[in-house]
Amino acid sequence: MANAIRALAMDAVQAANSGHPGMPMGMADVATVLFTKFMKFCPQDPTWADRDRFVLSAGHGSMLQYALLHLLGYEDMTIDQIRNFRQIGSLTPGHPEVDHTPGVEMTTGPLGQGISSSVGMALAERMLNARYGDDLVDHYTYVIASDGDLMEGISHEAISLAGHLKLSRLIVLFDDNGITIDGSLDLSESGDQIARFEAAGWDATRIDGHDPAAIASAIAHAKTTNKPSMIACRTKIGFGAPTKEGTAGSHGAPLGDDEIAGTRKALGWTSAPFEIPASVLDGWRVAGLRAAKDRAAWQKRLEDTPEATRAEFERTQMGSPPNALHAEINKLKRQFSDEKKEVATRKASENVLNTLADVVPELVGGSADLTGSNNTRAKSQKPVTADDFAGSYIHYGIREHGMAAAMNGMALHKGLIPYGGTFLVFSDYCRPSIRLAALMQRRAIYVFSHDSIGLGEDGPTHQPVEHLAALRAMPNVNVFRPADAIETAEAWELALKATDRPSIIALTRQNLVTARTKHTDENLSARGGYELVPADGEAKATLIATGSEIGIAIAARKTLQAEGIPTRVVSMPCQELFDEQPEGYRDDVLRRKTVRIAIEAGVEMGWTKYVGIKGGFVGMTGFGASGPYKTLYEQFGITSDAVAQAVRERL
Repeated sequence: MANAIRALAMDAVQAANSGHPGMPMGMADVATVLFTKFMKFCPQDPTWADRDRFVLSAGHGSMLQYALLHLLGYEDMTIDQIRNFRQIGSLTPGHPEVDHTPGVEMTTGPLGQGISSSVGMALAERMLNARYGDDLVDHYTYVIASDGDLMEGISHEAISLAGHLKLSRLIVLFDDNGITIDGSLDLSESGDQIARFEAAGWDATRIDGHDPAAIASAIAHAKTTNKPSMIACRTKIGFGAPTKEGTAGSHGAPLGDDEIAGTRKALGWTSAPFEIPASVLDGWRVAGLRAAKDRAAWQKRLEDTPEATRAEFERTQMGSPPNALHAEINKLKRQFSDEKKEVATRKASENVLNTLADVVPELVGGSADLTGSNNTRAKSQKPVTADDFAGSYIHYGIREHGMAAAMNGMALHKGLIPYGGTFLVFSDYCRPSIRLAALMQRRAIYVFSHDSIGLGEDGPTHQPVEHLAALRAMPNVNVFRPADAIETAEAWELALKATDRPSIIALTRQNLVTARTKHTDENLSARGGYELVPADGEAKATLIATGSEIGIAIAARKTLQAEGIPTRVVSMPCQELFDEQPEGYRDDVLRRKTVRIAIEAGVEMGWTKYVGIKGGFVGMTGFGASGPYKTLYEQFGITSDAVAQAVRERL
């Protein structure tokens, strides 16, 4: 059965003239034991909520997963899909892609991401188990990880967090083959992985990865511990290849016709390429039916669950926010408009969360040790601990990248909506995971406070300058920079409703005036940009601003109007949503015949398409400085006078 994986892997890579045959050939024995004796899954229902999760963190070895899906009877994974490995339009892309290929739980390939997101999956399982019990939520998360996964820095954050929370339903199978692309592992690594995992609070052991009995015994033991488990499986990369076994030569290139012929002989595999003997395939297909009774029993338990609980479980699995969301957001907006308080948008966000925590119970928050600064914890939220998973707030520690990856894992698992906070400048630490969320079309919400030089005295190390532009450059991400409490509430509503993409909410440290003092039920931020203040008379200038610079735009308008220059102010809390609007609406908002000036305490990149090549920009041209924020705005020329002068120069 394991040799069937090896044969399909080496044949598919050879046919594509591209790929990684070594890892699938080396880990075939481990995968065979795992999927035939332990994994709970249903090929006829790949998204069954209580299935075990399998993450191929070593995504370069994708043919291992595709071979398994074909052999186990996943209907869409035909032998023709295997033949078309790495070809456009196939279900067998170079690295596994969630949603694209039924049975794939996560898009992997960037090393370290899979094992780190699996921590979020295992955490989601325990949290949902605390809410719904064993009858509905009772499964494991299994990971196959490589040396590269364990070398990447993110893995240290994730492993530490998993050990701290004692995520005993997480079992990592480490492909301990001693080989990297450059050659022998000892060229670059001499650490003791067993000791490392044990120091982080894991159960860890090393076995012969080609001994089925040892593999089964180790997995069985891992399921009995009260800790996450790491099983280092000593394997030979390219197992069976006569000259390339155990060498980097089998890692990332086809073996070649002669080597494949020698491998077939060494393995005793006489079948032609892409042919599996009936007796072997039958054994795999029987294994694919192992959990059919479990699946049916689970469905019966779900049907017997009280109606309200069942409805809530099914709603949260679908990912739909509660019907009451819009009405509750509108209540807050009306309150904020009436009160007209000067408040930092990070504090406004906290006020919104105090409502959302009750209205959207599946909302799970956290912060990378900046809870009091990000204002990410609602009053009703209780912490998640190793002893109590019933809470809804996670203390991630100073692990921004691990936090973002765990959020991806929770979003992939389904049933929870994750959000996490840090400073905007530290979004750089989260960026690879944000990109994966965007690529996987998963809802994760990032609360990034301290969004400009407005944070003041902490200085240029903490003042984001290029970050908004860099995040806006990423496809399929909504970047919100609300101007006041009302836009903050609207941003949260839109982020919760955006089920196919991550959202970033950039928030201020400094207090802002309420820009919108007249309530409207319509979520104006949903248009991405809109006229906030019209001109008195036929407009000659349009000021486009975001966040804290809306106040500067309004002050500049007042000056220009007094000079007889009719000026309008446009708020653009989300460029991405604005770009999705009909051309007529965008033209009406931008008024291309007027002088257009953009104002944002960041770099200019990305604003030219809104102001035109003759338009102006008032913002940052370099890094910030340490000092009181009002002084910094003066020093860097982000003032209403500078905006007014930019208009005069262009009239």
